[in-house]
Amino acid sequence: MILHDNPDILIERPESRSGAFSLLREMRVEKGCADDWEQLHELHYKAEGKPIGPHYWRCVLGEDQLVGVVIFSVPKLLLAGRHQLFPKLKPGQDTTVTNKYRAAYINKNFVVNSRTVVDTLFRASGVSYRMLNLAARLEGTRYVEIQSSMSRFNPFAMRAGFKFAKPQEPKLYEKGLAFMQRYFTSHPADHEGIVNELEAMKPAVRSRTLAAMREFYYRHSAMEKTGSNLNAGTSRVEAMPPATLVRHMQQLLFASPMYGVYVNPDAGRQLPASLPLLAFDNQKPSEPLRLDLV
Repeated sequence: MILHDNPDILIERPESRSGAFSLLREMRVEKGCADDWEQLHELHYKAEGKPIGPHYWRCVLGEDQLVGVVIFSVPKLLLAGRHQLFPKLKPGQDTTVTNKYRAAYINKNFVVNSRTVVDTLFRASGVSYRMLNLAARLEGTRYVEIQSSMSRFNPFAMRAGFKFAKPQEPKLYEKGLAFMQRYFTSHPADHEGIVNELEAMKPAVRSRTLAAMREFYYRHSAMEKTGSNLNAGTSRVEAMPPATLVRHMQQLLFASPMYGVYVNPDAGRQLPASLPLLAFDNQKPSEPLRLDLV
């Protein structure tokens, strides 16, 4: 506390210079539903579609004002980042028995954080990492994975307690760059420029270009040959509108998602159905939840 020269003015400076968003005290994390995602999905960079086997958690302010949504889903059985952090799960000279055991272990102990989105009104206030950490605890699974390109630029998952493997560079960058430059003058990362060039092409040229892009994308895309896409063959790729195909091509060539995992210290523990958002602050992200303070 500092007295100003003017006796009518009193200046107070708190010990901590960092500000606090007071509404955080009125937020809580609880079970959500698909309708919550529908309200906020347009604010997420992966707005289209839903992951396989989604579990929804939400953060709300007061009674029912939706603040954010977290979605967990079914993990992939083979994942390069996981093999870095969990070398014993990496396939090698396996038998049918070990392959089955690995799949059963992964499905029982892992989930994937497929989506995390916060209403723009509450961004940069400390909601996202707190919400993700508490939702991961409430999910109850031993390991929570994340693959996120945004984690290169926004450390919210790290602040939530996720540990990341060494990032890998896109394997198809050089090859894909050469392929796109063969057909387009726009930079391969310029989505609007590529789409405009496609629309300006003569029909026969556009047809040949799209056919080459579909063939290149399907040949190199692991996503189109796993999970629910496995039995679809090339039909899903053939049905993609040009703008969607361009976006998937760009993700294939330029995206370099970081792989992280959160080891849930509350796995197998009975937790309340709803947690105040600031319960995150009562212990370190990797420590068991202090229920006596909730």
